[in-house]
Amino acid sequence: MKLILQSITVIDPKSPHHLKVVDIYIQDQIIKEIGKKLNVSGAKLIDCKGQYVSIGWLDLNVNFCDPGFETKEDIESGLNAAAKGGFVGVALMPNTQPALKSKSEIEYINNKAKGNAVNIFPIGSLSANREGKDLAEMYDMKLAGALAFSDGTRAVQDAGLMSRALLYAKGIDSFIIAKAEEKSISQNAKMNEGQMSTLLGMKGNPTLAEELMVSRDLFLAEYQNSRIHFSCISSAKSVELIKAAKKKGLQVTADVSVNNLYFDDSALSNFDSNFKLSPPLRTKEDIKALKQGLKDGTIDAICSQHTPEDLEHKQVEFEHASEGMIGLQTAFSLSLMSLEKQMDITEII
Repeated sequence: MKLILQSITVIDPKSPHHLKVVDIYIQDQIIKEIGKKLNVSGAKLIDCKGQYVSIGWLDLNVNFCDPGFETKEDIESGLNAAAKGGFVGVALMPNTQPALKSKSEIEYINNKAKGNAVNIFPIGSLSANREGKDLAEMYDMKLAGALAFSDGTRAVQDAGLMSRALLYAKGIDSFIIAKAEEKSISQNAKMNEGQMSTLLGMKGNPTLAEELMVSRDLFLAEYQNSRIHFSCISSAKSVELIKAAKKKGLQVTADVSVNNLYFDDSALSNFDSNFKLSPPLRTKEDIKALKQGLKDGTIDAICSQHTPEDLEHKQVEFEHASEGMIGLQTAFSLSLMSLEKQMDITEII
């Protein structure tokens, strides 16, 4: 196969071709030459004027439902979705059945993904079976290839367990990915607490539930001098807390789901279960703060939070619908639509 992408703009600050309009010659899936007005006999020409190319991206939060829920997504279909969205690497959350709780599950994931163009980075369970009681076999999973540790969609409610996990992760040169949600406050909530939840008559999940847990975990990370990453933060106050922690020198990073950058809780006005997510869609004010957090570097990345669900779990009454939405294929498009007024395309990428 011979292919030339004509008049395409390169986005790669580390490349001498950054922001330049060039031709890219590809042969048998390998980039052979980058230059101006390339001419190769037998090559297929594609006019890419006005289009961009960059190095592939890494998604920090995806769910492929394999093992256990392959009817929703398996490793192969998930990696294909990632490739369609421009991702060359994905961090796979342990929200499976069984959970990614030991070296056996980590090896299973790595073996199934072997040979794919998209790299997979499994996240091991922080606690045994994601039950939030005892530490999982973190060291064995690290040796098997686990990138980091998290209980995925289940926020760790036990402060002592989180403290021990942070300390242990530091000892094996790893880190914790935290979901911030105080369940005693958010329990049984269906959406963000605010005017829309009051209008719809549904129990709301206040931003306080997230902010309390962000604050707690920052204290624990500081105490243990450990690395912590908050995935899918959603509130303005969370951005403030993480910004202050970074100024203090804490080893903290964060990402935001593209869903929480683009959609606000008004999307639920007609009880559309497709928009039932965790964390829930917040307010326009929260979105504004999240965008500013990305702009000033408080938030380090955008993730797709790709979470497939089947019809049986979505096309039901809103109260009984599962939380989740796919996103790998549309993550960049939605990011661009969300941020084009605040950031240029280089910053977004």
